[in-house]
Amino acid sequence: MTDVLRRGRASLAFSFLVQGVAFALLVTRIPAIQDRYGVSDALLPAFLAAVPILAGVGSVTTERLVKRVRPSRLLRWSQPVVLLALLGVGAGERMVELGVALAAFGLAVGVLDASMNMLGVSLQRSYGRSIMLGFHAAYSLGGIVGASLAWVGAHWDLALWVSYLPVVALLLPAVLVGSRWYVDDGAVSAVEGKAGEGQVVVFTWLLPLCLVMTVAYIGDSTVSNWSAKYLKDVLGSSEQMATVPYNVYMLTTLLGRAIGDLGVRRFGAVAVVRGGALVAAGGFAVVAVAPGAWVGMLGFTLLGLGLCVLVPQTFAAAGRLFPGASDAAVARLNVFNYVGFLIGSPLVGALGDVWSYRGAMVVPMVLVLVTLVYARSFAPQPDRYGGGHERPRTADVGRGSNGL
Repeated sequence: MTDVLRRGRASLAFSFLVQGVAFALLVTRIPAIQDRYGVSDALLPAFLAAVPILAGVGSVTTERLVKRVRPSRLLRWSQPVVLLALLGVGAGERMVELGVALAAFGLAVGVLDASMNMLGVSLQRSYGRSIMLGFHAAYSLGGIVGASLAWVGAHWDLALWVSYLPVVALLLPAVLVGSRWYVDDGAVSAVEGKAGEGQVVVFTWLLPLCLVMTVAYIGDSTVSNWSAKYLKDVLGSSEQMATVPYNVYMLTTLLGRAIGDLGVRRFGAVAVVRGGALVAAGGFAVVAVAPGAWVGMLGFTLLGLGLCVLVPQTFAAAGRLFPGASDAAVARLNVFNYVGFLIGSPLVGALGDVWSYRGAMVVPMVLVLVTLVYARSFAPQPDRYGGGHERPRTADVGRGSNGL
């Protein structure tokens, strides 16, 4: 069983890495996509918003599908669809082809994100120690690789399909082969048993984690979408230097996640989440008051180190909260990934236009601090269905999970 878990862990980490590559190749080449299809500035936000909206639909659908199909199978077939949809974005010529490719990408990403984290949560439970941050570190590494490949394509003025085709040709067979070693919860439950079998997800219990997930992605999308503009327009950096903060953010995210599991094992998830929230809030504060570009870079560095622990630990906490229904809990929680992404960028842009971009950075800072209020939700929940607490009946699910 140890060999099975090790192979499952390695294959899942590779899946996270591939997803990081694919997503970075899409979002970092948005200007080239816009030029290829002649998408106007007015229409571009609609195309960009459609991806996370459809991803949310895909995540909700995954919750239904896992009742009949194992998460490993959903991951095995959704990842190739993501890669092929990425190639479709680069190979199309008409606006309708772009729309179809982005729709397929969004729906498949929702299934992919949910099923990947389902497998990660179940593997962590089987290991009996924190390993979730390591999977997300692989995603961060993939994002760095994908952004670097995108830079090469842009530097050499390569057509989109020329940039995407070698990557898809290499990664597609690799993920199909690697998917043979995915490990589902059911693969180890017969040996270990699974706590809380038959458990149902009560949304009111999951809500604090949903809020933390939303806040984390508001912060992440703020960095992704506004760091370059902030450094150039507010802090007066050169255009070349304005491209650096996001790369620094990704590198510090990778570093924080690479060592984060050790922190969780030593200090506990609650302490790590509180520390991450405080560091992230400090990063936003430094960015907001920075007198120049170099101090601003320090702020974005702190943001990477702080925000990087929140999302993986939120998924892990959902698995602990609902050990007998972790797949459903992860699928519902994953929707708020996209909610935060949709809120973050427009929120900062609107505040920057009507107020100031320095003031706009204070808002995600305050929102990140909300995590401190809900930090106890990341603690182990051994008595949620024991010690006198009544397990919710199936008939109660509708009252506890309206809308999701």
